[in-house]
Amino acid sequence: MPDITRLTPLAVMLLATLREGDMHPYELLRLLRERKDDRLVPLQKGTIYHTVARLERDGLLAEVGVDRDGNRPERTTYTLLEAGRLAVEEWVRAELPQIERSSDFRVALSEAHNLERDEVIALLDQRRALLVASVDEHHAGLADSAERGTPEQFLVELQRQSALLDAELAWQDALHARLADRSLAWGVAEIPEHITSKHRLAKEAHA
Repeated sequence: MPDITRLTPLAVMLLATLREGDMHPYELLRLLRERKDDRLVPLQKGTIYHTVARLERDGLLAEVGVDRDGNRPERTTYTLLEAGRLAVEEWVRAELPQIERSSDFRVALSEAHNLERDEVIALLDQRRALLVASVDEHHAGLADSAERGTPEQFLVELQRQSALLDAELAWQDALHARLADRSLAWGVAEIPEHITSKHRLAKEAHA
């Protein structure tokens, strides 16, 4: 089993993107930027190439060819290995149920489609239990502070966090419902054909 503790969120996103097909690092960078994934992790050319090289050393991806187009530098194309696929899935399984590391959770959520629908529902159920406990804790804290007459100016941050947790719980319940009733398309097999065709054409245009 791959050691997922060594994976950074960027590494996970690179491996997950390679599930869509073999690519060179520049294409990975272009596609992640096109999808606005720089909201989740910094996307710098040098870091992308360094991370790809490390993933190759770790046996999670492999070189499958080198291309040259005119005067452009050579571009090495990489493919995802089975160990890389398993690493993505294990990392998402570890991070999706937690509520402490919000930045890692956001990446796990963005890559949750790499897991089966029913497994995602089960992982989100685990996370919901933690969210409910945190919501209850914040509500109890506010109630206790009100009973003790704590001036409200000292509680504004606690009020904000309580409101954010309430909203997070409501959002997750809505997502859970859409996954459960299958109104939300999920997984590669349910990606609309026109989307996959668009990606294929874009890839060919930048080859």
